[in-house]
Amino acid sequence: MAISLRLARGGAKKRPYYRIVAADSRRARDGKYLEQIGTYNPMLPKDDENRVKLDEDRARYWLGVGAQPSDRVHRFLDAAGVLERKARNNPKKGEPGDAAKERAEEKATKAAEAEEAKKAAEEEAKAAAAAPAEEAPAADEDSAQNDATGSVKSDDTAEAVADASTEAAADAPAADAAAVAEEVNEGGPPLPEDAPAKEAGEEKAEG
Repeated sequence: MAISLRLARGGAKKRPYYRIVAADSRRARDGKYLEQIGTYNPMLPKDDENRVKLDEDRARYWLGVGAQPSDRVHRFLDAAGVLERKARNNPKKGEPGDAAKERAEEKATKAAEAEEAKKAAEEEAKAAAAAPAEEAPAADEDSAQNDATGSVKSDDTAEAVADASTEAAADAPAADAAAVAEEVNEGGPPLPEDAPAKEAGEEKAEG
């Protein structure tokens, strides 16, 4: 029979009280035990002497017959100087499990995506705010160019009209001289359509 020194729970709900017992390791935790060798009340302060009570002589006896203490009872025995407990090192004690790591990775990924989306939105807002400011000077430059072009065109048009007027004025006397020469060669200017009637009336008046 394998004997263990362990805790057997008692007390009310959320108010635990433990007995330090020597029991068959195959028994239930709160089942039948061979002997009670002490008590443990976690509800008391750590500096209270009644927090842990232990019969050291009976503990040594059961250890002498091969009983194996649980980790918690081993701590009590070490504090009482009955059985030395070697320090344990568990570097993975505070390390989260696989599920916790996955949740942390998902959270970090979502945070990074949210940060990237925020930066993209800020850049778009800055670009949208800068676009009208850049287009306004371009529009002013276009209007200035149009004004300059229009003034040049109007100046060119005025000069063209003036040149045409000058040429017409220069050509007008020449045209008049040519017409006079043609009339002289043909025997005078042509008579209007009612000229024969007037001449006939004049002849009658003379007669």
